[in-house]
Amino acid sequence: MGRRGRAGCRTGGVTEMCASERNRTRIPRTSKQMTLNMTTTQSVTRAPPEQAATSSLPTPKQNQILATLPAEEYARLLPQLELVQLPLGKVLYEPGVKMEYLYFPISGIISLLYVMKVGASAEIGLTGSEGLVGVSLFMGGESTTSRAVTQNASACYRLKANVLQREFALGGPLQYLALRYTQALMTQMMQTAACNRHHTLDQQLCRWLLLSLDRLPGDELTMTQQLIANMLGVDLDGMARALDQLQAAELIRYQDGLVTVVDRPGLEDRVCECYEVVNNEYGRLLPYKLVN
Repeated sequence: MGRRGRAGCRTGGVTEMCASERNRTRIPRTSKQMTLNMTTTQSVTRAPPEQAATSSLPTPKQNQILATLPAEEYARLLPQLELVQLPLGKVLYEPGVKMEYLYFPISGIISLLYVMKVGASAEIGLTGSEGLVGVSLFMGGESTTSRAVTQNASACYRLKANVLQREFALGGPLQYLALRYTQALMTQMMQTAACNRHHTLDQQLCRWLLLSLDRLPGDELTMTQQLIANMLGVDLDGMARALDQLQAAELIRYQDGLVTVVDRPGLEDRVCECYEVVNNEYGRLLPYKLVN
């Protein structure tokens, strides 16, 4: 596999609940460039009726929070949910901008990034079908200092902010699940900050790969070296070396923009404690398991 010379190549429960590319697209590196992706066309479709079992549309219950809701609460939300198909690099919200929707991912990964004034960024958290995006809408702030962007082509159901806030005020199962998910996400963010300070790049990469793959239905991840480097807040040369080391250890294959994990137990042996801490907290707080 190429190293520096191929820098441009793509690299590839809780206690009971109340009431019970692969293409060659590049990701922009600067804040200004990534903002341009907000103009990318997205497809919006109303959620199919629950009785339409033969519908070819993905259902809201592919999101684990929505799937866990009792039937009454789910039926009340269903007419308000809109399906959106999001391309790679689609920005869902920007720092300081009032959010209009809460997103429930059903496929793909949404990255939460902190973006510096100079345009450099680092991932502070990621979300898949186990969670939601837009916690500031029910935590009271309605905006945040981070950016949310799709890490790959994704699909989400979204709920208008006023509908979410009205439902949240009822104090029912959605509020319960959303708050517990938020606590799990906070753990992920705190552990990421500690990991980036105290652990090697090799360990950070292992953690990031495992957390990403936990939210995907397989062992492959389509990703550029540059994007992974941006996510971890490191330089491209260092990322290329870290990927080389994992491939030399026969833990991953990396070719033509595709990272394939071939020895997951070996990757788990190599990762730092942070991965286990995050997974244990998700398991403690949430009444369901991650995708993978």
